[in-house]
Amino acid sequence: MAVSYLILSWIAQALLFLLFLGFIAFLGYCLYIKHIHMKYDHIPGPPRDSFIFGHSPTFLRMMKKDEIIHDAFLEWVEKYGPVCRINVLHYIVMIVTCPEATKEILMSPKYPKDKMVYEKLFNLFGQRFLGYGLVTAYDHEKWYKQRRIMDPAFSSLYLRGLMGTFNERAEKLMNKLSDIADNKTEANMLQLVNCVTLDVIAKVAFGVDLDLLKNSSPFPKAIEICLKGMTHYIRDFFFQYKPKNRPFINEVKEACRLLRTTGAQWIHQRKTAMQNGDDVPKDILTQIIKSAGKEESMTTQEDEELMLDNFVTFFIAGQETTANQLAFCIMELARHPDILEKVTKEVDDVIGMKQEISYDDLGQLIYLSQVLKETLRIYPTAPGTSRDVLEDMVIDGIHVPGGFTCMFSSYVTGRLDKFFKDPLKFDPDRFHPDAPKPYYCYYPFALGPRACLGQNFAQMEAKVVMAKLLQRYDFSLLPGQTFDILDTGTLRPKSGVVCSVRHRNYK
Repeated sequence: MAVSYLILSWIAQALLFLLFLGFIAFLGYCLYIKHIHMKYDHIPGPPRDSFIFGHSPTFLRMMKKDEIIHDAFLEWVEKYGPVCRINVLHYIVMIVTCPEATKEILMSPKYPKDKMVYEKLFNLFGQRFLGYGLVTAYDHEKWYKQRRIMDPAFSSLYLRGLMGTFNERAEKLMNKLSDIADNKTEANMLQLVNCVTLDVIAKVAFGVDLDLLKNSSPFPKAIEICLKGMTHYIRDFFFQYKPKNRPFINEVKEACRLLRTTGAQWIHQRKTAMQNGDDVPKDILTQIIKSAGKEESMTTQEDEELMLDNFVTFFIAGQETTANQLAFCIMELARHPDILEKVTKEVDDVIGMKQEISYDDLGQLIYLSQVLKETLRIYPTAPGTSRDVLEDMVIDGIHVPGGFTCMFSSYVTGRLDKFFKDPLKFDPDRFHPDAPKPYYCYYPFALGPRACLGQNFAQMEAKVVMAKLLQRYDFSLLPGQTFDILDTGTLRPKSGVVCSVRHRNYK
C-alpha cells in the first residue's frame, strides 16, 4: 500500500513539474510573439483576430463559407496599402503589391521560396505529395539542377512537335461536343476541358493514352481531392487533429498514393524501355528519369522518390490550371457576345475550315491571346507565390525587418484599380500589342527564375482547344448558374460553366 502511495506521489509530482514546464514554455512563446508584434507592428495591416493565432481565424471562417481568401487580401491591400502585414502565430507575412519590390524579389534567385508553405507541400497528412519536385524545391541549387535538365522538354522546337497531339486531343473534345449538340444535352465545360488537359499531359509528358472523354478514370477525382486536402493542410493548423476530419484525410492520403503508385508504374515501364535501347520520346518522363540520375549523391530509393515528386508535380500542374483557364475563358466569352463575335471572326480568318491547326496559325491568333491573357488577369488559376526575405528591406518607403515572408498575389494585383482601370470589366484590349505592358503587376505564371516552366506549353494547348471550339460551335450559358469562384488552392469556376452547345451555321 505504501509503495503504491509513493508511486502515485511521484507521478503527481512529475505531472506538476511537466505542467510547470509547459506553462513556462507557453509563457516564453507568448513573449516571443509579443516581441514579433513589437518588431513589425509599425507596418500597416488589419487588426488581429487573436494575440496568438493572428489573422488565421479569419482565413478559417472564409474557408468554411467557401469564400476566396484572396478577396480578403484585396480588401486589406486597398485599405492598408502596397505593404500589408499579416500575423499567423509567430510568422509574419507581407502582402506586397509594389511593382518595384515585386521585381526585386521575384526576379532574383537569392530569395528562396517560402519554407513554411513549400515544406508543407512535401507531404499531405504524412503521405508524401510533391516532395522536392520542381515547384517545391526551395534550395536554389537543388532546384536549378532539376530545371536545367527539364528545359529541353519545354524548348520551342519540342513544343512545335506537340501540335499533332494538341490537335488530336482537342478533336476528341469536338467529337464529344458534336454528340452533345446533336442530342441537345447540357455540357459541363469544366469537366470536359479537365478531361482534355489531363489527356494531353498524360500523352505528351508520359506517353500514356487515357482517353478520358470515353473512359472513366480515378485520376480527376484524385487530383481534386489532393488539391482540396492541400488547402486545408496549409491553411488550418489543427485540421488533422480533429476526429471528424479523419475520413477525408484518409481519402487525401489514398489519392496521393494512387498518383505516386501510377507514377512508379509508368516510370518503371519507361526505364525498362530506355535500358533495352528502345526509342523513347524526349518528353517530361524521360527528363524526370535523367534528372534523378544526375543527382550523384542520392541513393536508389531517393532517386525513385524524386522522380515520383516530379511526376506528381507535372501530372497535376500540367492539367489543372489550363483546364480552369479554359473554363473561365468560355464563361467570360459567353457573358460578352461582342468579344465572342470578335474572337470568332479572327479564328475564321486565320483557321478557316482547316481541321489541323499549325504552330504558325497560333502566332496569328493575336486577339485570342489577348482573351486568354485577360482571363488570367481576372482569374489567375494559380493565384499567388511567396518568398522568404531574411534581410531588412525598404518596401515602398517602409522599413521591414528581415525574417518575414513576402506574398505576391496576382489575383490582388489583377483586380487593383491602380493597375487596371475598371478591373472587373473583361477587356482583352488591355493586352493589345500596342497597349502599355503591365509593369510587374501581372504574373499569372510567376516571374523570374522560378516562373512556371510550362507556361508556353499551357498557352499553346489552350489556344488550340479554344480555336477549335470557336471554329465549330456556338455556346451559351444555361440559366441559374453563379459566377462564383471555388478556391481549392487553384481557382476554378464553382458552377462548372454549364452550357448549351450548337453547331455553327456557316453562311
